[in-house]
Amino acid sequence: MDAAHLLLVLRQARGGDSVAFAQLVDHYYPRALRFALQMLRRREDAEEAVQDTFLRVHDNLSRFREEAPFDPWFFRILGNRCRTMLARRKRHHDLIAYGELPRDAVDNQLADVPDEHFARAVHHALATLPPEQREAFLLRHVNDMDYEEMTLVTGARGSTLRMRVKRAVDALRRSLQPTLSAGVSRE
Repeated sequence: MDAAHLLLVLRQARGGDSVAFAQLVDHYYPRALRFALQMLRRREDAEEAVQDTFLRVHDNLSRFREEAPFDPWFFRILGNRCRTMLARRKRHHDLIAYGELPRDAVDNQLADVPDEHFARAVHHALATLPPEQREAFLLRHVNDMDYEEMTLVTGARGSTLRMRVKRAVDALRRSLQPTLSAGVSRE
Protein backbone atom coordinates (compact mmCIF):
# COMPACT_ATOMS: atom_id res chain seq x y z
CA MET A 1 0.00 0.00 0.00
CA ASP A 2 1.63 3.24 -1.09
CA ALA A 3 1.33 6.50 0.87
CA ALA A 4 -1.52 7.90 -1.23
CA HIS A 5 -3.55 4.71 -0.93
CA LEU A 6 -2.84 4.53 2.81
CA LEU A 7 -4.08 8.11 3.25
CA LEU A 8 -7.26 7.29 1.32
CA VAL A 9 -7.86 4.18 3.45
CA LEU A 10 -7.22 6.16 6.65
CA ARG A 11 -9.71 8.84 5.62
CA GLN A 12 -12.33 6.22 4.78
CA ALA A 13 -11.71 4.35 8.05
CA ARG A 14 -11.92 7.61 9.98
CA GLY A 15 -15.28 8.18 8.32
CA GLY A 16 -16.55 4.90 9.72
CA ASP A 17 -15.91 2.63 6.73
CA SER A 18 -15.35 -0.81 8.29
CA VAL A 19 -14.05 -2.27 5.02
CA ALA A 20 -11.33 0.41 4.93
CA PHE A 21 -10.38 -0.33 8.53
CA ALA A 22 -10.20 -4.03 7.67
CA GLN A 23 -7.77 -3.12 4.86
CA LEU A 24 -5.68 -1.26 7.41
CA VAL A 25 -5.66 -4.30 9.69
CA ASP A 26 -4.73 -6.61 6.81
CA HIS A 27 -1.88 -4.31 5.83
CA TYR A 28 -0.38 -3.80 9.31
CA TYR A 29 -1.15 -7.10 11.04
CA PRO A 30 1.89 -9.12 9.85
CA ARG A 31 4.39 -6.37 10.78
CA ALA A 32 2.62 -5.68 14.06
CA LEU A 33 2.55 -9.34 15.05
CA ARG A 34 6.22 -9.84 14.13
CA PHE A 35 7.17 -6.79 16.24
CA ALA A 36 5.03 -7.89 19.19
CA LEU A 37 6.36 -11.46 19.03
CA GLN A 38 9.91 -10.21 19.19
CA MET A 39 9.07 -7.86 22.06
CA LEU A 40 6.94 -10.20 24.15
CA ARG A 41 8.27 -13.65 23.18
CA ARG A 42 4.86 -15.31 23.66
CA ARG A 43 2.41 -15.69 20.82
CA GLU A 44 -0.73 -15.27 22.92
CA ASP A 45 0.61 -12.07 24.50
CA ALA A 46 1.69 -10.76 21.10
CA GLU A 47 -1.71 -11.45 19.57
CA GLU A 48 -3.40 -9.72 22.51
CA ALA A 49 -1.12 -6.69 22.19
CA VAL A 50 -1.81 -6.43 18.46
CA GLN A 51 -5.56 -6.80 18.96
CA ASP A 52 -5.53 -4.14 21.69
CA THR A 53 -3.51 -1.88 19.42
CA PHE A 54 -5.99 -2.14 16.58
CA LEU A 55 -8.83 -1.39 19.00
CA ARG A 56 -7.00 1.70 20.25
CA VAL A 57 -6.21 2.77 16.71
CA HIS A 58 -9.87 2.37 15.77
CA ASP A 59 -11.05 4.34 18.80
CA ASN A 60 -8.49 7.11 18.34
CA LEU A 61 -8.24 7.37 14.56
CA SER A 62 -9.85 10.81 14.71
CA ARG A 63 -6.82 12.03 16.69
CA PHE A 64 -4.33 10.99 14.03
CA ARG A 65 -2.95 14.00 12.12
CA GLU A 66 -2.85 13.35 8.39
CA GLU A 67 0.28 15.45 7.88
CA ALA A 68 2.26 13.05 10.10
CA PRO A 69 3.39 9.57 9.01
CA PHE A 70 1.09 6.80 10.19
CA ASP A 71 3.73 4.14 10.94
CA PRO A 72 5.32 5.90 13.95
CA TRP A 73 1.88 6.67 15.40
CA PHE A 74 0.79 3.07 15.01
CA PHE A 75 4.02 1.57 16.37
CA ARG A 76 4.01 3.99 19.32
CA ILE A 77 0.64 2.58 20.37
CA LEU A 78 1.86 -0.98 19.82
CA GLY A 79 5.14 -0.33 21.62
CA ASN A 80 3.32 1.17 24.60
CA ARG A 81 1.03 -1.85 24.72
CA CYS A 82 4.02 -4.22 24.62
CA ARG A 83 5.83 -2.31 27.37
CA THR A 84 2.71 -2.39 29.54
CA MET A 85 2.43 -6.14 29.07
CA LEU A 86 6.13 -6.64 29.87
CA ALA A 87 5.73 -4.63 33.07
CA ARG A 88 2.65 -6.65 34.02
CA ARG A 89 4.53 -9.88 33.32
CA LYS A 90 7.51 -8.74 35.43
CA ARG A 91 5.22 -7.87 38.34
CA HIS A 92 3.57 -11.28 38.05
CA HIS A 93 6.96 -13.00 37.74
CA ASP A 94 8.20 -11.23 40.85
CA LEU A 95 5.19 -12.42 42.81
CA ILE A 96 5.35 -16.16 42.16
CA ALA A 97 7.68 -18.44 44.05
CA TYR A 98 10.76 -19.76 42.29
CA GLY A 99 9.46 -23.34 42.24
CA GLU A 100 6.26 -22.22 40.55
CA LEU A 101 7.89 -20.46 37.63
CA PRO A 102 6.22 -21.09 34.29
CA ARG A 103 8.17 -22.56 31.43
CA ASP A 104 10.90 -20.27 30.24
CA ALA A 105 9.70 -17.70 27.72
CA VAL A 106 12.47 -18.82 25.40
CA ASP A 107 10.90 -22.29 25.23
CA ASN A 108 7.56 -20.73 24.31
CA GLN A 109 9.05 -18.60 21.59
CA LEU A 110 10.63 -21.56 19.89
CA ALA A 111 7.20 -22.79 18.88
CA ASP A 112 6.75 -19.55 16.93
CA VAL A 113 9.95 -19.59 14.89
CA PRO A 114 11.11 -21.77 12.06
CA ASP A 115 12.91 -24.91 13.19
CA GLU A 116 16.34 -23.78 12.11
CA HIS A 117 19.32 -23.66 14.40
CA PHE A 118 20.40 -20.16 13.47
CA ALA A 119 16.89 -18.71 13.65
CA ARG A 120 16.59 -20.16 17.14
CA ALA A 121 19.92 -18.66 18.11
CA VAL A 122 18.85 -15.24 16.80
CA HIS A 123 15.52 -15.35 18.60
CA HIS A 124 17.22 -16.52 21.79
CA ALA A 125 19.78 -13.73 21.53
CA LEU A 126 17.02 -11.16 20.96
CA ALA A 127 15.19 -12.46 24.02
CA THR A 128 18.22 -11.79 26.20
CA LEU A 129 18.39 -8.10 25.25
CA PRO A 130 16.92 -5.52 27.63
CA PRO A 131 13.45 -4.50 26.33
CA GLU A 132 14.60 -0.98 25.36
CA GLN A 133 17.44 -2.34 23.23
CA ARG A 134 15.23 -5.04 21.70
CA GLU A 135 12.58 -2.46 20.80
CA ALA A 136 15.13 -0.10 19.24
CA PHE A 137 16.76 -2.94 17.28
CA LEU A 138 13.41 -4.20 15.97
CA LEU A 139 12.20 -0.75 14.96
CA ARG A 140 15.47 0.01 13.16
CA HIS A 141 16.43 -3.29 11.59
CA VAL A 142 13.16 -5.22 11.27
CA ASN A 143 10.68 -2.40 10.64
CA ASP A 144 13.18 -0.22 8.73
CA MET A 145 12.32 2.96 10.60
CA ASP A 146 14.70 5.90 10.62
CA TYR A 147 15.73 7.49 13.91
CA GLU A 148 13.26 10.35 13.53
CA GLU A 149 10.37 7.88 13.26
CA MET A 150 11.78 5.86 16.15
CA THR A 151 11.82 9.03 18.26
CA LEU A 152 8.11 9.48 17.55
CA VAL A 153 7.44 5.85 18.51
CA THR A 154 9.46 5.66 21.71
CA GLY A 155 9.73 9.24 22.89
CA ALA A 156 13.47 8.72 23.38
CA ARG A 157 16.07 11.05 21.87
CA GLY A 158 17.85 10.08 18.67
CA SER A 159 21.22 9.77 20.38
CA THR A 160 19.70 7.47 22.99
CA LEU A 161 18.14 5.33 20.28
CA ARG A 162 21.41 5.13 18.35
CA MET A 163 23.17 3.94 21.49
CA ARG A 164 20.45 1.35 22.17
CA VAL A 165 20.71 0.01 18.62
CA LYS A 166 24.52 -0.09 18.82
CA ARG A 167 24.47 -1.92 22.14
CA ALA A 168 21.88 -4.35 20.81
CA VAL A 169 23.96 -5.08 17.70
CA ASP A 170 27.10 -5.53 19.82
CA ALA A 171 25.30 -7.88 22.21
CA LEU A 172 23.77 -9.88 19.35
CA ARG A 173 27.15 -10.14 17.65
CA ARG A 174 28.74 -11.47 20.87
CA SER A 175 25.88 -13.84 21.53
CA LEU A 176 25.77 -15.22 17.99
CA GLN A 177 29.53 -15.53 17.49
CA PRO A 178 29.69 -19.16 18.75
CA THR A 179 26.80 -20.14 16.47
CA LEU A 180 28.40 -18.41 13.50
CA SER A 181 31.77 -20.00 14.24
CA ALA A 182 30.18 -23.45 14.54
CA GLY A 183 28.39 -22.93 11.21
CA VAL A 184 31.62 -21.92 9.50
CA SER A 185 33.51 -24.91 10.90
CA ARG A 186 30.79 -27.32 9.63
CA GLU A 187 31.06 -25.99 6.08
